[in-house]
Amino acid sequence: MKDRTKYLAYPYVLWIIVFIALPAFLVLLYSITSKESNGLTTIHFTLENFKKFFQPMYLNILWDSIYLAAISTVICLILGYPAALIISNTHVSNRNTLLFLCILPMWMNMLLRTYAWMTILGNNGILNNIFAFLGLPRFNMLYTRGATVMGMVYNFIPFMILPIYTALSKMDKSLLEAADDLGADKKTVFKKVILPLSMPGVISGIIMVFMPAVSTFIIPQLLGGNKNMMIGNLVEKLFILNGDWNFGSAISIVMMLIILLSMSIMNKFDIDKEGGARLW
Repeated sequence: MKDRTKYLAYPYVLWIIVFIALPAFLVLLYSITSKESNGLTTIHFTLENFKKFFQPMYLNILWDSIYLAAISTVICLILGYPAALIISNTHVSNRNTLLFLCILPMWMNMLLRTYAWMTILGNNGILNNIFAFLGLPRFNMLYTRGATVMGMVYNFIPFMILPIYTALSKMDKSLLEAADDLGADKKTVFKKVILPLSMPGVISGIIMVFMPAVSTFIIPQLLGGNKNMMIGNLVEKLFILNGDWNFGSAISIVMMLIILLSMSIMNKFDIDKEGGARLW
C-alpha cells in the first residue's frame, strides 16, 4: 500500500518542476548570461549583470523598497495583532462573520482595490471632500510615500491577521486558566503566555506581508505615481519597457536572496511543536 501511495505525490512533483523549479532556473540562466550582436547573436556567461546592480542608484532603490516594506509590515503587525486577538476571543457565532469581513476585500482584484484608494486619496477624493465639508484644509495625499505605505497596509494586512488568528485559536485555553489561577494579571498572561504561543503566527504574518510588499509594483505605480521607484517597478521597467531580461533577472535573483535571508533571520525564533517560540 505504501508503494502505491507514493504515486500520489507525482502530480505535485511535476507541478513543482514545471511552475517553480524551471522558471527559477530560467531566471538564474538569464541573470548570468548576456547577448552580443556582431552580425550574429552570441550568448556568453558573465557576472556583469550583478555588478551593474551594485551601483548607488540601484542600491538606493533597493534600500527604499526594503524600508517601505518594513514600515508596512510593522504597521500591519501593530494593527493586525489586536484584530486577530479580538477575533479569536469573539464568540463562535460571530467569529466567522469577522473573518468573512477580513477576507472580503481579497475577493476583489488587487488592481481595483488600489484604484479605489486613488478615488479616496485624490485631491477631489472622498477624504478631501470630507475635510472641505468640515472646514479643514485639503491635503495632497496621493502620489506620496505615505499613500504607497497606506496602500500596502490595506492590501496585505489580511496576510498578517489570518496566521496570527490561527495561532491564537489553536492555543490551549487551559494555560490561560492556569496562569489566572496562579495570580497572574492580564498583562503578565499576555506577556508570558499569549505572546510566546502566538509567535509562530506572528512570524508567518511578517514573512507573508514583507515578501509581497518588498516586490510590489502596482501599488507604488498607482498611489506613489512612480515618484519613489521600488524594486518591483524597476524589474517591470527592465522586462517590459527596456527588454533587458538579463539585468532584470539578476535583480530578481538578488530579491530572492534577500527574501531567503529575511526568512532565515525569522527562523532564529525557536518554534516548538506546541506553538511556542522564543528568541535567543
